[in-house]
Amino acid sequence: MPLPERLKFGIFLGPFHRVGENPTLAIQRDLELIEWLDHLGFDEAWIGEHHSAGWEIISSPEVFIAAAAERTRNIKLGTGVVSLPYHHPLMVANRIVQLDHMTKGRILFGVGPGALPGDAYMMGIPHETQRERMDESLTTIIRLFTETDPITYKSDWFELNEGLIHLRPYTKPYMPISVASVQSPAGVTLAGKHGTSVLTITVPRDPSSGPSDLMTLWDIAEESASKHGNKMNRDDWRLVLPVHIAETREEAFADARIGAGQYLREYTEGTNGRKAAFDGPLDKVIDHMADNGSWIIGTPDDCIQGIRKLEERSGGFGAFLVQTIDWAPREKMLKSYELLARYVMPQFQGSVISTTASNQWAAERQEALVSGRTRAIDRAKQVYAERTS
Repeated sequence: MPLPERLKFGIFLGPFHRVGENPTLAIQRDLELIEWLDHLGFDEAWIGEHHSAGWEIISSPEVFIAAAAERTRNIKLGTGVVSLPYHHPLMVANRIVQLDHMTKGRILFGVGPGALPGDAYMMGIPHETQRERMDESLTTIIRLFTETDPITYKSDWFELNEGLIHLRPYTKPYMPISVASVQSPAGVTLAGKHGTSVLTITVPRDPSSGPSDLMTLWDIAEESASKHGNKMNRDDWRLVLPVHIAETREEAFADARIGAGQYLREYTEGTNGRKAAFDGPLDKVIDHMADNGSWIIGTPDDCIQGIRKLEERSGGFGAFLVQTIDWAPREKMLKSYELLARYVMPQFQGSVISTTASNQWAAERQEALVSGRTRAIDRAKQVYAERTS
């Protein structure tokens, strides 16, 4: 299935800030990045929730979004994601609906079971219950969004006694909901069950098998949706991939070479214990990850080609999100997003079709048009000479 006529673009902001950096400044820089993306015309930004491990330092995406909303005008802001097992469903529903009103419909509601094992451990949540609790919570939240009668429900981890939300969603019937999907089929299965969209973080499965099997994940989502009387829409499917681009490939790789290696070795593998994706030197990590399609590093043309490859791997999707990693100098990162907006986004949004066609039309008629202009100038000179003689 081809990409939609207008592919959406955005970011997935964990965020990823290396331990040792000033966290206060890092959060301010994250807010400034959202402002820059709004200026450049990006469609959406998703902000994560994490409570341990020291790198992804935003613990409340809702608080961050409230601040970002006041600094922006058009960009949609999503929770990427709220870890539902960590919260009472009534509290989540009320916070998201409040943001929906405060932003007048610019909210996207992303949900997940919780990604970092340290978070669940510190809260005493058994890891094996997280996905079931997420399902139970999302079921309850959607009921709170849509039902007007009080809801009473007793679970083994939360209780709702005649529960009602005191604001109805600003967006009707409620804001877009997206379920996070990383490695297991649980996320896409749940999305199909509830008829929501899918937000897929495309990570390598292991060193030998390459990137995630996207087509299989989508098949599972559609199968689950069919079982529950729902229909999945590829135009609502968001794929997330780390990206850094510059005016030359050499510059792009040089910009992020050390930072990319530190991110993978120190955080993904060293802190979170994910199986090593590459056992070579740190300064060669970026080459390996770009070569196997896990990251897009290079020029705008390389990024265009990378998105086309992602289209082939997935069968089609509706939004491309850059996984934002603080792995290059600030000005280089901002420039990467500017290049993406100037040269990559137009190729997938139809915004250069007319300018290209107009340019081609003029070039093909160059001889005739120039000849006509020359005749007009000659005629004007002749008229002037006749009038002044």
